[in-house]
Amino acid sequence: MSATTLPLSFTTNPSPARWLRFDPDRTVHVAVGKVEIGQGIVTALAQIAAEELDVTLDAIRILSGDTDAAPDEGSTTSSLSIEVGGTSLRLIAAEVRARMLDRLAQRLNCAPGDITVTDGAFFRGTEPTGQDYWSLAPEVDLARAADGGATPKPVAAYRIVGQSVPRRDLPAKLGAGAFIHDMVRPDLLHARILRQPSRGARLAALDEAAIRRAAGGEIRIVRRGNFVAFLSADETIAQRAGAAAPAHARWENLRALTPAQQEAAWLIGQPADDRVIGDPLPAAAGEVVEARYSRPYIAHASIAPSCALAESRGGHLSVWSHTQGVYPLRNGLAKVLARPVETISVHHAQGAGCYGHNGADDAALDAALIAQEVPDHCIRVQWRREEEFGYEPLGSAMAITLRAVVNAEGLPIDWTAEVWSGSHVQRPAMGGNMLAHEALEVPAPDPRPTDPTEAAGGGGTRNAIPHYEIPARRVLHHLVPGAPVRTSALRGLGAVANVFALEGFMDELAARAGADPVAYRLSLLANRPRAAAVIARAGAMAGWAGRGPGGSGRGLGIGFAQYKNRSAYAAVVAEVEVDQEVRLKRVWCAADAGLVVNPDGARNQLEGGILQAASFALKEQITFDATGVSSVDWASYPILRFTEVPEIACELIEAKEERSLGVGECTLGPTAAAIGNAVAHALGARIRDMPLTRERIAAVLLGG
Repeated sequence: MSATTLPLSFTTNPSPARWLRFDPDRTVHVAVGKVEIGQGIVTALAQIAAEELDVTLDAIRILSGDTDAAPDEGSTTSSLSIEVGGTSLRLIAAEVRARMLDRLAQRLNCAPGDITVTDGAFFRGTEPTGQDYWSLAPEVDLARAADGGATPKPVAAYRIVGQSVPRRDLPAKLGAGAFIHDMVRPDLLHARILRQPSRGARLAALDEAAIRRAAGGEIRIVRRGNFVAFLSADETIAQRAGAAAPAHARWENLRALTPAQQEAAWLIGQPADDRVIGDPLPAAAGEVVEARYSRPYIAHASIAPSCALAESRGGHLSVWSHTQGVYPLRNGLAKVLARPVETISVHHAQGAGCYGHNGADDAALDAALIAQEVPDHCIRVQWRREEEFGYEPLGSAMAITLRAVVNAEGLPIDWTAEVWSGSHVQRPAMGGNMLAHEALEVPAPDPRPTDPTEAAGGGGTRNAIPHYEIPARRVLHHLVPGAPVRTSALRGLGAVANVFALEGFMDELAARAGADPVAYRLSLLANRPRAAAVIARAGAMAGWAGRGPGGSGRGLGIGFAQYKNRSAYAAVVAEVEVDQEVRLKRVWCAADAGLVVNPDGARNQLEGGILQAASFALKEQITFDATGVSSVDWASYPILRFTEVPEIACELIEAKEERSLGVGECTLGPTAAAIGNAVAHALGARIRDMPLTRERIAAVLLGG
């Protein structure tokens, strides 16, 4: 593999010693920078290492996300854990195997190719050499940087990769003790935070006596600027103090929101950073077709609220967080706390639910700030549910206008997507602020929202350019820096809204041309066989050929995308019944993820994406009132319930000779689109704005 094609995690961590170690108990210690956030990578990465080294899967011990002992792989984002992290680990393990074989070949005066490995032991032909990885490891320099020249095993020789094996993280999650919320450390103090109602708000008065009375026990109050924390050895006392505090605080310089700002339409016409991506503006002649779609602000809605632990002992700060990036968090903490980065350690601990930038990093700063003020104790900060909904970074609202020039056959020959959106990355490493930084004596400067580059998959523009064969395609992107709330990464970034719009518009164009939606799509994919294959397969799984006419109250709809136009391909068909509300009955999915490490784990991800996208499409919307976010509980922010989960069938199209493609986010956009198209088929009328609520159904049917 050439240096220009080596994966990023490999090039930034080329020393095998940073990744692998052979321990005396005859296990292989594998350290990785990507972290487990429910996607099953601890299992899949163990499979990759075991396969490449030819050791048993039970011999692999994984450490993930630790600034003291794991490589820096940035953040666990964008469905890159296997695509980049796994590919890097495969190359590192191949290098370690090659160095071991070279060393033993020197001893035995034979060629490395004469030696084989079985369960970590080395054989020459069929004869054991008496050596294994553990006996030979002291003689092999693993600190020397690898160059990517070692050849990994051929796919045909795989015994572990490609097999469904039980996920390692599930037993503890189904029992107890798996999550950061379960951690107990010596000298533990529980903390709750009083939040600024809005950026720039000043705490004019705080009735500490009233809060102490409400707490009903001993509390310690820590204050820095407008940041206030309540500490107790008893979590119930700390919780009561945190819940009571907002009623006993008086703030100045408050910023008010309006319900109009919660809608994506508000973004249109706001000051924006504008750019054009793709082909020059249209010159094609033909009829122009146009439609506008939207999605609202949405929450991560993590099942467990954000939590972090921190302790300052002997001048060193240790932090435990369910962050997606331990190294970026460490750098952010060092900046805010004005201390050398080497005096901070960040250890990943699993949280209960989140793909994207929720409150994990913010809670980590909360705990770290308090730990500096109260050394020699472990400070445990857990956000309240109202705090989680009210203050976490949100997924940005998006408004999307699509314009197509169509030829005489009704096919698009020129395509423009005009996208209005807030930022999709305000992580600390990318210029965003951690929440408590804005409340300190010297508050954080105003962030200038940015978006991921197209090389990184885009943010508001993610999947805005169709994968279909259209002669001219472009995006007009309006990045609105003045969004009324803090926005950042949420699973799929802009792809969910863009694919919902793109695939809805494809159905509208097919109807205008009098064509079947599946056949219409396939006509635009003549030279893209992998894309065509997943669409055809999903249609066959769902019995698409028997799809009846529209307007009957039952609908069948399809959606397709290749995530970021370079990761996994997915086509989804949804069946719905609609009267006053949408009932999602069944979902079929076909996906092509190239070489799949753990098929069962990959299907878990496809299914999880389907369910979360169904919740986005049918239910989820953040609401505002004058004081800020008003949807601060499960009643005002409903998500899909277990009783509403449809039957799901997922198939992986075998492509094991192709490189591994990320699957974690590939079904979100196609699912939202499939549901939108199924609802349009059921009603004989289209709803172009998510979520597809009872009110929107009524408005469309009544001509509102």
